[in-house]
Amino acid sequence: MLEMPMFPLEQTVLPSAMVPLHIFEERYRALARHVVALDEPEFGITMIERGREIGGDDLRSEVGVVARIVQAQEFPDGRWGIVAIATRRIRVDRWLQDDPHPRALVSDWPDSDTDMDPETIDQLRAQLKRISEAARQIATGRGIDEPAINSDDPTFGAWQLIVAARLGALDNQRLLLEEGWRLRSVLALELLAQRADILERLC
Repeated sequence: MLEMPMFPLEQTVLPSAMVPLHIFEERYRALARHVVALDEPEFGITMIERGREIGGDDLRSEVGVVARIVQAQEFPDGRWGIVAIATRRIRVDRWLQDDPHPRALVSDWPDSDTDMDPETIDQLRAQLKRISEAARQIATGRGIDEPAINSDDPTFGAWQLIVAARLGALDNQRLLLEEGWRLRSVLALELLAQRADILERLC
């Protein structure tokens, strides 16, 4: 287990996602100051299942991701602008006191399998193309561009395609909770196809 600064959000963040944050609440300003000073500037993100990001008293998911800061700026009034990239899954073993910011004891949660065949990647691409074309018809010029896939890591590339589909928070949470890619890829294809069907009906 590892003690990690935590940033609960009202959304589910998946591995490979870029996470822009505008930080103004004091406890998260403290988190930003702490994390940017680390040799490995990482913090955890979990979804808030009930409650709000501001003020505390929220119910937090026990599964989330590690986010690594790639850009950070502190403004003269103490606010922060941060961009991070989500890298891997974690489980929350125990939440600690939110002093001076949310913290938890966490463990890495690697997938039970990482088998990702080229056919599955192609199927995800095809569903994302349907989503993009429908979105472009609904709002001219606002389609979804396919991300540049990490060919050295097919599972990370699959996450990139799923993130680009812009599914809802609960669907993303279902994907994050799957043990591995054997079942996750089936669910992902189903969810992307459903989103494509809905958008195409709106065209």
